[in-house]
Amino acid sequence: MNLSKSIDFLLKNAGAVIQYRLHKEILKDLSSVEEENLLEKVYQTSRYKELLTYIHPSGYIGMGAHSADRFKQSPLDDGEAAARLLSYYGVPKENPVVANFIASICNENVLRNEFTYLHSDTVRFDNRYRGMNSGATTMGLFYTMLAMLGEGDTDFVKPFLDISLMAFKSMLEIESLDEITHPATKSSRCPYITEEQYLPCSYHLAVLSYTTNWRTQENVDMMSSAINHMNRIMKPNNEINARIAGKFVGPGWALIRPFKAFHMDFIENIMYRRPLTEIAMLGSGENINVIKDSADNIREALERDGILRMNFENMKSKRKYFPVSERYPTPYVDVCLEENYKTDISIECDLTFWAVQFLHYVRGDLIK
Repeated sequence: MNLSKSIDFLLKNAGAVIQYRLHKEILKDLSSVEEENLLEKVYQTSRYKELLTYIHPSGYIGMGAHSADRFKQSPLDDGEAAARLLSYYGVPKENPVVANFIASICNENVLRNEFTYLHSDTVRFDNRYRGMNSGATTMGLFYTMLAMLGEGDTDFVKPFLDISLMAFKSMLEIESLDEITHPATKSSRCPYITEEQYLPCSYHLAVLSYTTNWRTQENVDMMSSAINHMNRIMKPNNEINARIAGKFVGPGWALIRPFKAFHMDFIENIMYRRPLTEIAMLGSGENINVIKDSADNIREALERDGILRMNFENMKSKRKYFPVSERYPTPYVDVCLEENYKTDISIECDLTFWAVQFLHYVRGDLIK
C-alpha cells in the first residue's frame, strides 16, 4: 500500500513527537543535525519539561512505579509513567536523563532507597521477584521499563525474557483457563492461579516487543501460534486473580480475554491500540490473525485520503478516549503523542501516525 497521502498529512500537521518519530523510525531520512534539531523540539514539549521536574538526585524519576497516587504531584510523577513517556517520545538512551534513569533502575541500593517513602512500596520492593510468572511482580515491571528505555537486550533483563516466552508457550498446552485456575473463594472473588503458574500479561508482552535477542525463528513462530491459540480459547468475560504471599492480587493486565482487531467504528477498551502495536512489534507479521485483520481494516480506512479517522458518533464518549488535555502515559491508557486534542486534526494525526507505524511493523518499510 502506498502511504504517501498519510505521510504528507503528518508532515504538514503533526506535532514535534510525531514529526521526530516519523522521520527517525519510518522515513529514516535524518542527518545528525536534523535529528538533533527535531529532538530539541521534543524536549520543548510540555510533558517532557514536566518530567524533568520529577528527576531525583539518584537519577530515578518519580515516586515508586505503578504506585499509590497520594504522594505524586501528577500521574507523570511515577517511574513507570516516566519510562513510558520517554519511550513513546523516542528519547534515545544516550540522553543523560534516560541513561541516569537506566542506571538507577539497575542499581539495587538506589532502587531500594527510592521505594522507602511508603511502607506498602517497601514491601513491594522486598517481594519484587515474586509473581514473575504471571506478571503480578514489581521486578517484572522494572525489567519492562528497561526494555522500553532501550536497555532490554542485556543479561540483566534476560531472566524475564525467558519467563515471558515460557508464559506464552504455556498457553499452547491448555484449552481453557479452567485447566490452570482454582475455583473462586470469598477472598479471591474470582478464579485464581498460584504463584508458580505461568500466565502471560501485558508486561510479558511489552518486554518481548521492545527487545530482539530472543527472536529466533522458532520463538517468533511460537509467539504467533500462542497468540492465535489464546484468541481462540479465551472468553470475553474471563476474570482472574493470583495468590502471591498469601494474598490475592491482580496480575499485570493478564491477557485472559481475546484481542480484538482494530476497527474505526468502536473502541474495545482503554488500551485498545497499544497491545495491537506491541503484538505487531513481535515480528510475526500477518501470521497473527488479529494483526492481519487489523491491518486489513486500517488499509481500508486509509484508502480515501490517507487519514485514519474513528467514527466517534457511534461511541459513548470521544473525550474519554481523546481528552482535550493530553493524557498522561499511565499503564491504563493508550499511546497519545500530540500535545493536546483541542482540534480534531490532532486526533487524526495521532491515529494516522499509529496507522503508518502499525503497517510498518506488520509489513516492514512500506514507503514508496
